[in-house]
Amino acid sequence: MNTVDMPGDSTLEAAVPAQSMVLVPLSRLRARPSKRNVRRKARTSIATLAASIRRLGLLQNLAVIPFGDDGDFEVVAGGRRLAALKLLAKKRRIPEDWPVPCLRVADTLARTASLTENVQREAMGPVEELLAWKSLVAEGRSVEGIAADFGVMPLVVKRRLRLANVSPRLLADYQAGTATLEQLMALAITDDHAAQEAAFYDSPAWQRSPEALREHLTHDEIDASRDALARFVGLEAYEAAGGGVRRDLFSDERQGGYLTDPGLLDTLARHKLAAVAEQVQLEGWSWVEVAPRATAAELHVFQRVRRTRRDPSRTEAKRIAKLERKQNELQDRLDDGDADLSEDGERALQEELDRLGNELEALEQTLMVYPPGAMAMAGAVVSVDHMGGVVVHRGLLREEEVKALRAQERQEAGAAGGERNGHDGDEADDSAKPGISEKLAKRLSAHRTAALQAEVARHPQVALVAVVHRLALRVVLDSYGSGGSPVDIIATPQNGFALHAPDIGDSPAAMGMVKVREAWAARLPKEPKALFAELLALPQGELLSLLAVCVASTVGVLASREDETPAAELAEAVRLDMHDWWTPTAEGYFSHVSKAKALEAVLAFAPDHVTRLSKLKKAEMASEAERLAAGTGWLPVMFRGKAEPSPETSTSSRIEAVLAADEATAEAEDREELAAVA
Repeated sequence: MNTVDMPGDSTLEAAVPAQSMVLVPLSRLRARPSKRNVRRKARTSIATLAASIRRLGLLQNLAVIPFGDDGDFEVVAGGRRLAALKLLAKKRRIPEDWPVPCLRVADTLARTASLTENVQREAMGPVEELLAWKSLVAEGRSVEGIAADFGVMPLVVKRRLRLANVSPRLLADYQAGTATLEQLMALAITDDHAAQEAAFYDSPAWQRSPEALREHLTHDEIDASRDALARFVGLEAYEAAGGGVRRDLFSDERQGGYLTDPGLLDTLARHKLAAVAEQVQLEGWSWVEVAPRATAAELHVFQRVRRTRRDPSRTEAKRIAKLERKQNELQDRLDDGDADLSEDGERALQEELDRLGNELEALEQTLMVYPPGAMAMAGAVVSVDHMGGVVVHRGLLREEEVKALRAQERQEAGAAGGERNGHDGDEADDSAKPGISEKLAKRLSAHRTAALQAEVARHPQVALVAVVHRLALRVVLDSYGSGGSPVDIIATPQNGFALHAPDIGDSPAAMGMVKVREAWAARLPKEPKALFAELLALPQGELLSLLAVCVASTVGVLASREDETPAAELAEAVRLDMHDWWTPTAEGYFSHVSKAKALEAVLAFAPDHVTRLSKLKKAEMASEAERLAAGTGWLPVMFRGKAEPSPETSTSSRIEAVLAADEATAEAEDREELAAVA
């Protein structure tokens, strides 16, 4: 065993016993941790450390003391390194007697040596570590080689290098604790230091969440993980066509990144949809258009031709009866409490029920037909739904086509002696009144108010205009009914919406406003004088942001009727779009309106299902309407802008006709059943 004496002067030698470097065979080092080792924490990352030692060698010696009289040693400092060496020997990467460089210390100093090694060393700062990784690449090392040296995945190295390329100013703030690692990860989506700094420093503190920073840097790009058109076209096809992708190394790799060429994506989608449009054109429609991103709001400008159900043929009727009989048999088995079904058995029965239901639905669709001559006037729009699938909106009528179709219907009704009834039907359509209760109107308007508050908080310029507007009316124009003087302004937070909408607390608008107010409350002093001084020192941009939050919190625009749209100018100024803040649900809308009113809505976003839903009970119909409305973008009348006409107000008579037909069918079936019994 080789021994190397430690150098030292006489003063040091007098103070501590002699220490020496020794090369100890690995087999002579006891694997069990020494009682003198101050570390009690379980060893971790042994395999990673072993890989590093395998490539680079043992860069730091162990500290040992003799154990027994057989030449064995006990490790008092370096337990992880010893475990890594033992692992390499077990895998036969090094021999069992591999010489391990060790510092032999006196028994009396064993615990002190262990404590000193763990306490006296100073870890690198996070920024120093990042810059060190960057320096390795600058020296010519490959990402794969660095990853192998440190026993990590290449993605880990790429992420650290991306962080090291963040603006030095932001790295300094991170080291000082005024920026977080999550914020740096969001900013690292771009290598442009100026853009990184603008996104961070030009935003108020409460708008520096990682999500907000990432959105700031990618607002002109398309998130491949969320965008329906990106899913439809496919990332591979987009990149093959030369489309650029900005990848976010800190997100799930399956998300794909951000597409930088929206125009190319739209072109690829149109080309892919063109083949579908050609097939739809063969159905006999007057016109077919491709609109990849057609929204429900845009489709509301059309009226739809209502389909009717034809009688099934004898073969179709037998098939429907057979499928319904199978459905009933399977449902009885599932409902039978005495049946000994395993989980797999229940799942198989449920899957078969779903298959039968889909087949019945497909058969039902073949029975729905358009009136004669309607297809020669109406058209279709081929688009992409919110999940990235192809959707065809058939039976669409433009305004001039609606007039032509009505004229044709009146002409046909007149020829049949029913012209008067035809005119009465038109008058009934035109005089249709909104049909929701005052309670629901207040509930919906509470959500609209919360959304309007959130939008005003995001538009400081509009908030400033609103304040000046109120002041000018009173002070300049002497209008007493519109507010007080600058001294008399009263700020009353409008936050009692839960009284009208119990679910308002879970809405994104309400939660966002609470978060913003709490962020400002934590930042501002509560004492009036200190607050005034703090506001004087705020940059104008932040002061306007605070003003927007305060003004937004005072917005109160509850309504009692469906056709009321208070504060329409303010909503238009901030471009309020309720699609961003509210989604139709059974509890939020469909359960609180009449069956006819709910079916009017279904006619707008799922016309092919109106007849089926009209046969369901109210609760079932509301639940099914919620499912069908998901992702369509449908909104109640109260939530639509001026450019979004209400198709429901011209379809009341159609829905009533459907319900009446259903009732007549039910009565006929009852009469047939009674006759059969007689």
